[in-house]
Amino acid sequence: MAHCGSSEPSAKVQQPPRPDNGAVIMGSQGGVDQSMKPVLFEIFGEIWTVQSRLGQGVSASVYRVSSGRATTAAVKEFQADTQGGDYGFHKERSVLEDIQGHKNIATLYGVFTNHSCMGVATRCLLLELLDVSVSELLVRGIGGTQGGRPQQGHSMWLVQHCARDILEALAFLHREGYVHADLKPRNILWSADDECFKLIDFGLSFKEGNQDVKYIQTDGYRAPEAELQNSLAQAGVEMDGDSGCTSAVDLWSLGIILLEMFSGMKLKDTVRSQEWKDNCLAIVDHIFASNSLVCPAIPVYHLRDLIKSMLLNDPKQRCTAETALLSPFFSIPFAPHIEDLVLLPSPVLRLLNLIDDSHLHNEEEYEDILEDMKEECQKYGSVVSLLIPKENPGKGQVFVEYANSSDSKEAQRLLTGRTFDGKFVVATFYPLSAYKRGYLYQTVQ
Repeated sequence: MAHCGSSEPSAKVQQPPRPDNGAVIMGSQGGVDQSMKPVLFEIFGEIWTVQSRLGQGVSASVYRVSSGRATTAAVKEFQADTQGGDYGFHKERSVLEDIQGHKNIATLYGVFTNHSCMGVATRCLLLELLDVSVSELLVRGIGGTQGGRPQQGHSMWLVQHCARDILEALAFLHREGYVHADLKPRNILWSADDECFKLIDFGLSFKEGNQDVKYIQTDGYRAPEAELQNSLAQAGVEMDGDSGCTSAVDLWSLGIILLEMFSGMKLKDTVRSQEWKDNCLAIVDHIFASNSLVCPAIPVYHLRDLIKSMLLNDPKQRCTAETALLSPFFSIPFAPHIEDLVLLPSPVLRLLNLIDDSHLHNEEEYEDILEDMKEECQKYGSVVSLLIPKENPGKGQVFVEYANSSDSKEAQRLLTGRTFDGKFVVATFYPLSAYKRGYLYQTVQ
């Protein structure tokens, strides 16, 4: 499937940042096809190599690509031979170009046409490359303890982080008059370098009051009014222009996502049940009551009430993204769990279980350790700074700032489980913003 030929850049192009924007996975839930032969794209006069396929849908595939200058990005290639492929490209392009510039929405760098050696032309989007999706976090992050008891869902720190980021994105999107219409865990991805969650995939998005997509949202995250609309469309009932769905469908989807993150349960079967349709708020209460023993009471109540305000059956009564951001849940400070910092990559690596207190009070030993650690860590990438605090918080921990998250991810992979002086190394990531401010979390174990 080798590609060759020319590209046609759009008039509106933002080039990817250089150097490397971070070794990131965009839409990786679809799996990486390791057997796929290298594919070349010529983008804006430069050859980019496909490193892996990150996802594949009915009308498009997403690839991780890199250029000769070590830049990484994602290419979403729309199939030329599938019905609606070209329409899907134009639709997503127009929405993305209209909403660029918000920190919680994936960046579109440009568009181009790819010409294969077989003479087939496909339309492509060149996009910011992102990391782990909430879908993957739901699979990988369940477990851990809080207050000495098993915890099934994610920490309040992580739930709050994701909720705030996506509500900020939705508030912006809705102010611009758009409905995302396909909010789900797979479409929320972590940006290692920007330290925030971002929205992707605007293929079903539409201007409120001008819904040009009959079937919206994914099963399990579909609002009741969208379910009704889909049923009527399948029955051949024509809808008039004023009866389309509103931005309230996005709040419903986010409510389900946050409930899954808190509980650690996939709720697809639950939301299909008659009990859910009869009284979903009672089920929300039950889920929170089941988890209340392992979480602080007041934040739990605030989160529960926030989620319930998103899951009202009447879309006109649901909270908006802007009112949701005023919830008292967002005024409570949380510390991350150690599991959070393992799951969410950043350019800063934190090494635990390495240094004894005795090493910190002998100046000569301390300087030797600094040099040794810097030399070791530089084997995995470009080290910008290295810090070993002598006092709490952070006493005896090693903080290594790499030039980018790609290097820190490689270091974390290779250092975890290694032994130094008979001790097993524990390597987590650490928020770059906190590190830069000199703020060292006492993380929850």
